[in-house]
Amino acid sequence: MSFSNYLETEILDHVFAGAAYTAPSALYLALYTATPNDAGGGTELSGSGYVRKAASFSTSGATTSNSGAIEYPTATGNWGTITHIGVFDAASSGNLMAYGALSASKAVATGDVFRIPVGDLDITLN
Repeated sequence: MSFSNYLETEILDHVFAGAAYTAPSALYLALYTATPNDAGGGTELSGSGYVRKAASFSTSGATTSNSGAIEYPTATGNWGTITHIGVFDAASSGNLMAYGALSASKAVATGDVFRIPVGDLDITLN
């Protein structure tokens, strides 16, 4: 996953300029049908039962992984093909923190449930 411009600036400001940074109290996972980038963008899903889902993470070494399963509501309409995910600091609007492509795109049709099992979402720093 890549960090957004927002998070990169916050980290640099905190580590190298001593500015205070308060971690978000909750993180939310967004689903995309078009690629986001460091400045945001992309096409996040909307409608048909879609909502961002809260996600929790645990860190081991240089990798942070989801510590709980992430399950979206049943799609009440065709969501299209999910290609990317984004981590936000709010359930709606908010700041994009990190984003990345799925290892395999997933088409979500009416009646489907999109799930990410425990430990299947990894964020690493190189």
